[in-house]
Amino acid sequence: MNPVWDWGFAISILPDLGRGLLLTLQATVLGSLVAFTLGLVLALLLRGPAVVRWPVRGFIEFVRSTPLLVQILFLYFVLPDFGILLSTLQVGVIALGVHYATYTADIYRAGIDAVPAGQWEAARALSLPRTRTWTGVILPQAIPRVLPALGNYVISMFKETPLLIGISVLEIVGQAREVGGGTFRYVEAYTLAGLLFLALSYPAALLVRRLERRVALA
Repeated sequence: MNPVWDWGFAISILPDLGRGLLLTLQATVLGSLVAFTLGLVLALLLRGPAVVRWPVRGFIEFVRSTPLLVQILFLYFVLPDFGILLSTLQVGVIALGVHYATYTADIYRAGIDAVPAGQWEAARALSLPRTRTWTGVILPQAIPRVLPALGNYVISMFKETPLLIGISVLEIVGQAREVGGGTFRYVEAYTLAGLLFLALSYPAALLVRRLERRVALA
């Protein structure tokens, strides 16, 4: 292995890392959609009767208390035993989405709890149907409050996509490993992979902080 940096080699592997980056972004976007949607469902179920609330809380604590990598491997190797055949990317998206949904659920819950009690009372005074109360009154006020926190979880998910290498999803780090394994040059591959993560996650973190300030002033 040659530890000397080779700019020509570094430039030549950018297309490979670019393909890994696209896969990373795809997994992040799709996983975030699953996490946001399922998280909202879980948050609403947590406001239900005890017979619903306690099993949901148990599921949330179970998912949070087990490593994400174990969850990825479990879905990848166990689902086929039940006749569920998914691609590695689909398994990764489900694992990421479900894992982070257990965190976004509490974010949504906090946003819902922050809606003034007067809004609930006004909805009842107007005899609004329950569905209309949620979709027209509560959620439009709750969701904007939690957008910065949701943004932080998107960044966290983005940085955890390398765990998908465990099921052979060739995201950025997976591509870097393939390049290094084939050429025995790991310095450029892993350095560029890290820089790509930094180039995307740091500006995203700045945008989230700006959004936090705007929400605080709203």
